[in-house]
Amino acid sequence: MLNSITKLFKQLLEGQDLSDQHKSDPNLAIACLLCEVAGADHQIDATEEAAKHKLIGRLLGLDASQTEVLLSRAQAKAKQSASLYEFTSQLRELSQETRYALIQAMWEVAHADGEIDPLEDAVIRKSAELLYVDHSEFIRAKLSVTDSKSNQ
Repeated sequence: MLNSITKLFKQLLEGQDLSDQHKSDPNLAIACLLCEVAGADHQIDATEEAAKHKLIGRLLGLDASQTEVLLSRAQAKAKQSASLYEFTSQLRELSQETRYALIQAMWEVAHADGEIDPLEDAVIRKSAELLYVDHSEFIRAKLSVTDSKSNQ
Protein backbone atom coordinates (compact mmCIF):
# COMPACT_ATOMS: atom_id res chain seq x y z
CA MET A 1 0.00 0.00 0.00
CA LEU A 2 2.82 2.40 0.84
CA ASN A 3 4.34 1.72 -2.58
CA SER A 4 1.03 2.66 -4.20
CA ILE A 5 0.87 5.96 -2.33
CA THR A 6 4.51 6.74 -3.09
CA LYS A 7 3.91 5.96 -6.78
CA LEU A 8 0.85 8.22 -6.83
CA PHE A 9 2.75 11.15 -5.30
CA LYS A 10 5.62 10.62 -7.75
CA GLN A 11 3.18 10.70 -10.67
CA LEU A 12 1.57 13.88 -9.32
CA LEU A 13 4.95 15.58 -8.88
CA GLU A 14 5.93 14.65 -12.42
CA GLY A 15 2.72 16.23 -13.69
CA GLN A 16 1.23 13.05 -15.12
CA ASP A 17 -2.46 13.02 -16.00
CA LEU A 18 -4.04 10.64 -13.52
CA SER A 19 -7.61 11.09 -14.75
CA ASP A 20 -7.58 7.90 -16.81
CA GLN A 21 -6.04 5.76 -14.07
CA HIS A 22 -9.36 4.44 -12.83
CA LYS A 23 -11.17 3.53 -16.02
CA SER A 24 -14.08 1.30 -15.31
CA ASP A 25 -13.44 -2.37 -16.05
CA PRO A 26 -16.05 -4.36 -14.12
CA ASN A 27 -14.67 -7.74 -15.19
CA LEU A 28 -11.22 -6.83 -13.91
CA ALA A 29 -12.74 -5.47 -10.69
CA ILE A 30 -14.63 -8.73 -10.10
CA ALA A 31 -11.49 -10.78 -10.73
CA CYS A 32 -9.50 -8.52 -8.40
CA LEU A 33 -11.99 -9.06 -5.58
CA LEU A 34 -11.71 -12.83 -5.98
CA CYS A 35 -7.90 -12.48 -5.92
CA GLU A 36 -8.11 -10.34 -2.78
CA VAL A 37 -10.13 -13.02 -1.00
CA ALA A 38 -7.80 -15.83 -2.08
CA GLY A 39 -4.74 -13.90 -0.93
CA ALA A 40 -6.20 -12.47 2.28
CA ASP A 41 -4.73 -15.22 4.48
CA HIS A 42 -1.40 -15.07 2.58
CA GLN A 43 -1.85 -18.71 1.52
CA ILE A 44 -3.26 -19.44 -1.90
CA ASP A 45 -3.60 -23.15 -2.46
CA ALA A 46 -4.53 -25.07 -5.59
CA THR A 47 -8.19 -25.42 -4.63
CA GLU A 48 -8.57 -21.65 -4.28
CA GLU A 49 -6.86 -21.12 -7.64
CA ALA A 50 -9.17 -23.66 -9.27
CA ALA A 51 -12.19 -22.03 -7.63
CA LYS A 52 -11.17 -18.60 -8.95
CA HIS A 53 -10.82 -19.95 -12.49
CA LYS A 54 -14.16 -21.78 -12.37
CA LEU A 55 -16.02 -18.82 -10.86
CA ILE A 56 -14.60 -16.22 -13.26
CA GLY A 57 -15.64 -18.42 -16.16
CA ARG A 58 -19.11 -18.88 -14.70
CA LEU A 59 -19.70 -15.28 -13.60
CA LEU A 60 -18.35 -13.59 -16.71
CA GLY A 61 -18.91 -16.25 -19.36
CA LEU A 62 -15.23 -16.49 -20.31
CA ASP A 63 -13.34 -19.43 -21.73
CA ALA A 64 -10.23 -20.85 -20.07
CA SER A 65 -7.69 -18.70 -21.93
CA GLN A 66 -9.68 -15.48 -21.38
CA THR A 67 -10.02 -16.38 -17.71
CA GLU A 68 -6.28 -16.96 -17.40
CA VAL A 69 -5.46 -13.57 -18.97
CA LEU A 70 -8.00 -11.75 -16.79
CA LEU A 71 -6.79 -13.41 -13.59
CA SER A 72 -3.19 -12.62 -14.45
CA ARG A 73 -4.09 -8.95 -14.86
CA ALA A 74 -6.20 -9.05 -11.69
CA GLN A 75 -3.44 -10.51 -9.55
CA ALA A 76 -1.05 -7.77 -10.65
CA LYS A 77 -3.68 -5.08 -10.09
CA ALA A 78 -4.66 -6.45 -6.66
CA LYS A 79 -1.01 -6.33 -5.54
CA GLN A 80 -0.86 -2.63 -6.46
CA SER A 81 -4.19 -1.63 -4.93
CA ALA A 82 -4.51 0.44 -1.80
CA SER A 83 -8.04 -0.62 -0.87
CA LEU A 84 -11.08 -2.65 -1.87
CA TYR A 85 -12.90 0.58 -2.75
CA GLU A 86 -10.88 0.80 -5.95
CA PHE A 87 -12.71 -2.32 -7.16
CA THR A 88 -16.10 -2.09 -5.47
CA SER A 89 -16.74 1.46 -6.66
CA GLN A 90 -16.84 0.13 -10.23
CA LEU A 91 -19.46 -2.49 -9.37
CA ARG A 92 -22.16 -0.58 -7.52
CA GLU A 93 -24.23 -0.16 -10.67
CA LEU A 94 -24.59 -3.93 -11.02
CA SER A 95 -27.95 -5.43 -10.17
CA GLN A 96 -28.58 -6.65 -6.65
CA GLU A 97 -28.64 -10.24 -7.94
CA THR A 98 -25.25 -9.83 -9.61
CA ARG A 99 -23.72 -8.28 -6.50
CA TYR A 100 -25.12 -11.16 -4.44
CA ALA A 101 -23.63 -13.66 -6.91
CA LEU A 102 -20.26 -11.93 -6.55
CA ILE A 103 -20.37 -12.13 -2.75
CA GLN A 104 -21.38 -15.78 -3.02
CA ALA A 105 -18.44 -16.40 -5.38
CA MET A 106 -16.11 -14.72 -2.89
CA TRP A 107 -17.36 -17.12 -0.21
CA GLU A 108 -16.76 -20.04 -2.58
CA VAL A 109 -13.15 -18.99 -3.08
CA ALA A 110 -12.65 -18.50 0.66
CA HIS A 111 -14.17 -21.88 1.47
CA ALA A 112 -12.50 -23.79 -1.38
CA ASP A 113 -9.82 -25.11 0.97
CA GLY A 114 -12.43 -26.28 3.48
CA GLU A 115 -12.14 -23.44 5.96
CA ILE A 116 -12.73 -19.71 6.03
CA ASP A 117 -9.90 -17.70 7.51
CA PRO A 118 -10.93 -14.61 9.55
CA LEU A 119 -8.96 -12.43 7.12
CA GLU A 120 -10.92 -13.85 4.17
CA ASP A 121 -14.15 -13.22 6.10
CA ALA A 122 -13.08 -9.61 6.70
CA VAL A 123 -12.40 -8.99 2.99
CA ILE A 124 -15.79 -10.39 2.01
CA ARG A 125 -17.58 -8.47 4.78
CA LYS A 126 -15.97 -5.18 3.73
CA SER A 127 -16.67 -5.85 0.05
CA ALA A 128 -20.32 -6.57 0.82
CA GLU A 129 -20.59 -3.30 2.75
CA LEU A 130 -18.98 -1.32 -0.05
CA LEU A 131 -21.26 -2.98 -2.62
CA TYR A 132 -24.36 -2.20 -0.53
CA VAL A 133 -25.24 -5.86 -0.10
CA ASP A 134 -27.57 -6.26 2.90
CA HIS A 135 -26.15 -8.14 5.86
CA SER A 136 -28.91 -10.74 5.56
CA GLU A 137 -27.84 -11.39 1.94
CA PHE A 138 -24.20 -11.53 3.03
CA ILE A 139 -25.10 -14.25 5.55
CA ARG A 140 -27.39 -16.06 3.09
CA ALA A 141 -24.51 -16.21 0.58
CA LYS A 142 -22.13 -17.56 3.21
CA LEU A 143 -24.57 -20.20 4.38
CA SER A 144 -25.37 -21.28 0.83
CA VAL A 145 -21.67 -22.04 0.32
CA THR A 146 -20.79 -23.52 3.70
CA ASP A 147 -23.97 -25.61 3.95
CA SER A 148 -23.58 -27.03 0.44
CA LYS A 149 -19.92 -27.97 1.10
CA SER A 150 -20.73 -29.66 4.41
CA ASN A 151 -23.47 -31.73 2.74
CA GLN A 152 -21.08 -33.12 0.11
